[in-house]
Amino acid sequence: MPLRTAFAVSVSKTAAALSRATGRGDGSVIGGRLGMMIDPDLLAHLAAGRQIALVSGTNGKTTTTRFTAAALGVLGDVATNSFGANMPTGHTSALARAGTTRYAVLEVDEHYLAQVIQATQPRVVALLNLSRDQLDRAKEVAMMADLWRQALASHPAVHIVANADDPMVVYAAGAHPVAEVTWFSAGQRWQDDSHVCPACGGHIQRGEAGGWACANGDLRRPTPQWTLLDGEVVDPEGQPHEVKLQLPGTVNLGNAATALAVAARFGVNPVDAIPRLGSVASVAGRYAQVEREGRLVRLLLAKNPASWLEAFEMADVAPTLLAINARDPDGLDTSWLYDVDFSPLRGRQVLVSGDRAMDLAVRLEINDVPFTHVKTFADAVGAVPQGRLEVIANYTAFQDIRAELDRVL
Repeated sequence: MPLRTAFAVSVSKTAAALSRATGRGDGSVIGGRLGMMIDPDLLAHLAAGRQIALVSGTNGKTTTTRFTAAALGVLGDVATNSFGANMPTGHTSALARAGTTRYAVLEVDEHYLAQVIQATQPRVVALLNLSRDQLDRAKEVAMMADLWRQALASHPAVHIVANADDPMVVYAAGAHPVAEVTWFSAGQRWQDDSHVCPACGGHIQRGEAGGWACANGDLRRPTPQWTLLDGEVVDPEGQPHEVKLQLPGTVNLGNAATALAVAARFGVNPVDAIPRLGSVASVAGRYAQVEREGRLVRLLLAKNPASWLEAFEMADVAPTLLAINARDPDGLDTSWLYDVDFSPLRGRQVLVSGDRAMDLAVRLEINDVPFTHVKTFADAVGAVPQGRLEVIANYTAFQDIRAELDRVL
């Protein structure tokens, strides 16, 4: 390792450790930022010699990354950005902290995928989905698919594991050599961003069993090698595998199927990987269950229309706290609330909180969902009977509630 790189790694690890010790955060960003100031090519140097998988998409990448790292653990130690810092500073910090490992699994923000592929030269890239997100700063969905397509076409040797159910993902992977794409089927509950073919602008026609095709014939759903059938993951040989997860929802079975498909490219047998997936109980606090004053609190993160739809499917029919902020990490525009159908919450005790609780209150009134406004998480706990309390919150609201729970997650 060049002297400058070694010094940058030392500074990165020290800064991250100091950040954690002083309670200012996990240090993933500051450690990577300082290291890259010293050595701008630090990520490439740290990636050299490792077999790397990248995981990207609008939703599910943190959980899929955690599952994939667990699956690759069959082969040995795996470096990963488990705290969710998914930009190059976070990747740099994660690899520096891990030291020498043969394998790495990195969650990548979809806007940085091209840059991170170039720096890390991964063995596998997993493409999960593309949908609208943070309207004040995120790119339009079809534009994002185009950027992915260009980036992947420039790296034909990289193997892609891609979601056959999302037309935007299929288009992005479409310029890649057919032999270097593995298709999986994880479903697509949110379809509002893929009514139009990104290749020609024609209408996407949908059929039974998840099938879809462009009306003009320019794009159609590929045949997936990995599928979900009756709650089991079916591998390319047609062998079904029962996957028992601690994490809720059909969406996490899809995330698990993706992880198994990625791990298989490294030679991991699904039979060996599946028990490791079942050991994952929480991902950066998401899905964690904590007892507080006789209430069993479960935290679900939801950041955009697609993830809110999935959160409603995961949550039990129980008192539910919805918390919305609009700070920089969340995106400042809350108009996306009008893309979410909140009617599944009818019949539950619903509470609203957060900096933009009134925006959420107006949206709930439109959907005829009665609610109560509470100022704090503690007020919410006191307002519901003993038993289950579901909490669905976006980024900073989620972290605020974690802080009130004394970060026991």
